Amino acid sequence: MRPERQSGFTLIELLVTISVVAILLAWGLPSFQQSLRTNRIAASTNEMIASLALARSEAIRNARGSGVCASADGATCGTEWGSGWLVWADANGNGSLDSGETVLRYSQGRPQVSATGAAGTITFDSRGRRRAAADQTLSLRPTDCGGQPMLRTLTVNAAGQVRTAKGACS
Repeated sequence: MRPERQSGFTLIELLVTISVVAILLAWGLPSFQQSLRTNRIAASTNEMIASLALARSEAIRNARGSGVCASADGATCGTEWGSGWLVWADANGNGSLDSGETVLRYSQGRPQVSATGAAGTITFDSRGRRRAAADQTLSLRPTDCGGQPMLRTLTVNAAGQVRTAKGACS
């Protein structure tokens, strides 16, 4: 009779495999977290730029204006950009969100992204220009920058164009 051979892993093989996997995870995890932070800030920046572009094009389309403001609930304007923001069509052309005006888009804030700047609202007139005289800025950054230059500053000039600049987190 031939003896049956058992198949499987020995304890030594299993421990070596687990050790190699643990070393690879310890080496790769920090760069993966950096990739997540980079993607979060890029997504938030792109979403804000898209919201500003929507407000500007709606202002031209409806010939009365439009705006973007900080909003925590998606129905009223607030002061905390980190809570979220909304885009609305200014039906009466007064530059502020009034009851009965259409909210075109609401973007909820992300808990891992801090957004600050531009007190009040960013409004556009019927020509797509901003109503405010001075440039308005918004700053987006991850709550934990990890020592990387991940601050994004969006500047909306008087013509309504958005310029983005990268910078170091403070």
